[in-house]
Amino acid sequence: MTIQLYGIPNCDTVKKARKWLDANGIDYAFHDYKKEGADAAKLERWSDAAGWEVLLNKRGTTFRKLDDADKADIDRAKAIALMTEHPSMIKRPVAEHSGGVLVGFKEDEWQAAL
Repeated sequence: MTIQLYGIPNCDTVKKARKWLDANGIDYAFHDYKKEGADAAKLERWSDAAGWEVLLNKRGTTFRKLDDADKADIDRAKAIALMTEHPSMIKRPVAEHSGGVLVGFKEDEWQAAL
C-alpha cells in the first residue's frame, strides 16, 4: 500500500508518523506544505471525510497569531480559506490511503487503518 502523507518535515508529529510508516514497511509519498502549498479542493475533500473542525489546528502558533476578526465566526468555508492561505494551520500529518483519510498521528488508529 502506498499512501500520500502531507505535512511539514520538521514537525515532531510528522516525524513520528514517518518513522512509524518506515518501521511498518508502508510506502508513502510526502507532500511538504511549506514548499508545495495546500490545495483548496483537497482540503474540501478532507473536510468532508474528517470534518473541518478536526482539520483546522487552532492550537498552533499560526492560528493564535491571527487577528481576532479572522478567528471569529469560523465555518467550513472560512476554515478552508484560512488553511489554504496558511497551510501550517492544517493539523499534521494528513494521510490519504485507499480506505480514506487520517488526520493527526495516533498509532492505534493508523495500525487499524493501514
